[in-house]
Amino acid sequence: MGKMFLSRRRVGDSSGFTLLELMIVITIVGILSTLAMPSMQRYVIRAREASLENTLFVFRDVIDQHYADHGAYPESLEVLVEKEYIRAVPKDPFTRSAETWVLIPAEGDEVGIYDVRSGSDLIGLNGIPYNEW
Repeated sequence: MGKMFLSRRRVGDSSGFTLLELMIVITIVGILSTLAMPSMQRYVIRAREASLENTLFVFRDVIDQHYADHGAYPESLEVLVEKEYIRAVPKDPFTRSAETWVLIPAEGDEVGIYDVRSGSDLIGLNGIPYNEW
């Protein structure tokens, strides 16, 4: 017959991890998370930039629609909400406020808002400030 190997535990023996093993694991996890953070930040900025591009596209589109429908540019962003071109004035993804949009007035004899830009003074990943997009 084959021999059976039985493990005997000594009194006070525990099958847990030692403090050194835990410290090594925590250090490795810390190093990996430190390496991952810059790329994670970059993805967050890219997402905000995509949101800003989309919001500016929508603003410019509804301003053009307002001009086509009424023959004049809107006096404010709230007019676009009142006339139901947009549901609400969105927040700038970088300033996180709906009050910081930079309104570009129409030129010449026209009055009203011709264009909208971000109120952020940060510079985009492409090297162009957000308030120039």
